[in-house]
Parts: sequence; C-alpha cells; structure tokens
Amino acid sequence: MTNPTENPLLPEASAAVPDALEVEVAVEAAPASPKGTSQRLARRPSVLPVLEKLFELYPQLFGAEFLPLKLGIFQELLARHPDQLERNSLKAALGVHTRSTLYLQSVAAGKPRHDLQGSPVEAVAPEHVYLALLELFRRRQGRSAQDLRPKLRKQLLTAFESSGLSSQDYQARMHGNDEDANALLAEAFAEYEQERARQEALRRAFEASGKTVPEFAAMYGLDARDVNRALARQASERNETSPRSAGADPSSGANPA
Repeated sequence: MTNPTENPLLPEASAAVPDALEVEVAVEAAPASPKGTSQRLARRPSVLPVLEKLFELYPQLFGAEFLPLKLGIFQELLARHPDQLERNSLKAALGVHTRSTLYLQSVAAGKPRHDLQGSPVEAVAPEHVYLALLELFRRRQGRSAQDLRPKLRKQLLTAFESSGLSSQDYQARMHGNDEDANALLAEAFAEYEQERARQEALRRAFEASGKTVPEFAAMYGLDARDVNRALARQASERNETSPRSAGADPSSGANPA
C-alpha cells in the first residue's frame, strides 16, 4: 500500500509535501496552540497567493468544485507558467489543495482525474479512493458524537464494487500498517459476505418456490423490488465470478503513484 508518509493523492508523487496535511488540518481544527502553528506556517512558502493564481488560471479545476488532478500536472503547470508559478510554492500549494476536504470528497466519490483543460483523462486508483474515504471519516468522526463507522463501511463496499477487483485483491491492496483501518475494512467485508449469503439463500428459495417474483415477495412479506434487485445482483456476480477468480486485469487498476 502507499507509503503513509507521502501524500498519495497529490497528482505528482515527487511533489508531495509531508506536512501539508498538518497545515490543512490545523486550519480546520483550530488547535489550542496557535503560536506553534504560526511558526510552522511561517517556515513554508506562502500558499494562498498560489492557490488564488491557480483558481484564476483554471477555475474549472480549482474553483467551486475541486476535481481530481491528472498525474504529472505539477510539471505541466511549471512548464506552462514559469513566470507565474515558482516550484516550491506550487509544490506546497498543491499539497494543501490535494489534502483539502473538498478535494478528498471528489477523490472519495471516484471522480476521474482531469487535465488542465478540465477533461477527464484517467481513473483514480482504488487505493486513493480508499485513503480519501478513511481521511474524511477521521476528520468527521473527530467532530461528531455519532458513530460514523457504519456509514464508512458502506462507503468502502461501494468503492470496492466500483474498483473491479475481487474481494481478496481489494483487501490485500488496501491492507496497511494502520490496524484501526484494517479492522474497519475487515468489518466491512464481513458485512459484505453476510449480505451475499443472505442473497444467495433468497435466490435458492425463489428458484425452489416455482413462484413469480410478486408471488414470492408476497409469500415472505418482502418488497418485490428488493427481490428483483437481489436476484439481479446475484446473476451479475455469477457472471463475474470466472474473470474475477482468474485474477483482475492488471490494466484495470490505476497506478497508485
């Protein structure tokens, strides 16, 4: 899995700023020690003017919606605007931008990466979607008295289903050094397996009943729409079993770099 000391969501891995998340979280969380935060901010290039310049140049990427950025966009920005963007300050600004909550939300939603023209060009790697979901969960859970883990487990399963990976491959690729995150992932897949078993039992019962879907649903007090969805999902999973068992196409996963 991606090195936790790097910013895996930054579009240019070499441009990662290890402390960028610390700055972004410090601004959001308003820590009790503002003096320490001010000293840290004073030691890094000013990012606000650079972010304003990026918004001016590319409002479709840095405006009301923060779209995931294509890999290599850091170098493209430097090449296009050598007189307007300085390397270190751009590096720091992109680090803050890609760790912002708005950017993480776009990555977590599985939106594709975009080029400077605002056109989608490549998928975000499953690992990056996973890491974005975890970071958003941590930020929200830290401010909420409500247990947000059930919601996160559903989001993780939605991300898994969109990844095109088998459950074994997905869990292996997302497994890391964070034991709390590993436990949440294991809980999500335990729920996934329970739901699969329930739907398989429903399918077998339906096929053995000789009833139509409406008749079967009425017999067991179920909603016919739920029965249809469960049967359709079972059929879809059976169709995907062979290629998934043979291993996912290596080209189906984006480069996590």
